[in-house]
Amino acid sequence: MRKIMPYKTQRNALAALDNGGRFYNIFTEADDGEISTAELARVAGAFTDKQKMFLYLDMALAGLDQDAAHIVINSMSNELKQAYGQFKPAHYIPSEANIRGKASKSAIVTGIPHYVKSNSDFTGFIMIPISTGKTTTFMMVPMIDHYDVYEVRDKDSSEEFLVAHARGTTKLKKKPTAFGGILKKLQNEKGENAKQRLFLEALYYYHICA
Repeated sequence: MRKIMPYKTQRNALAALDNGGRFYNIFTEADDGEISTAELARVAGAFTDKQKMFLYLDMALAGLDQDAAHIVINSMSNELKQAYGQFKPAHYIPSEANIRGKASKSAIVTGIPHYVKSNSDFTGFIMIPISTGKTTTFMMVPMIDHYDVYEVRDKDSSEEFLVAHARGTTKLKKKPTAFGGILKKLQNEKGENAKQRLFLEALYYYHICA
């Protein structure tokens, strides 16, 4: 999970995003007034994954006011603006994510994370692919064995939503945080959907300043 530092000014955002792309993007120029797919992919750390690109974009623009963010978005190429309309992530607090979230869609969930320490505190499973030669099968494993798991809670209520990311050494503090990622289905021990419960597989995050 990658930490994002939202842009503080429109100028900084445009300078970072209108970057010329990678060295092999020979038809893309830096500072030409138009943000291309290749340029957004570069800062997002993506190649062709538009869900990931626009998660990064929405989170990186979170520090700008509405007018400044609108100017940056309007600086994107027509192709990129059209894709943004299709892949723009939903924004939820935990209670909204539980009700309105849809599996496989991108979302940004904000709340206070509480780290889940052990299987005794949480039971839930995920399906992971196992490849043997030309055959791919799926194995059900405890979610907490594969991810760092957080119960992210609304600031003013006890309702929570699960957020998970690849295991690491740093655990997040209990402070308001925005997580961006892809919504996925949680399984129970029988391999069935756990009452259609979802979790967010987080790709990016940033701490929300008070």
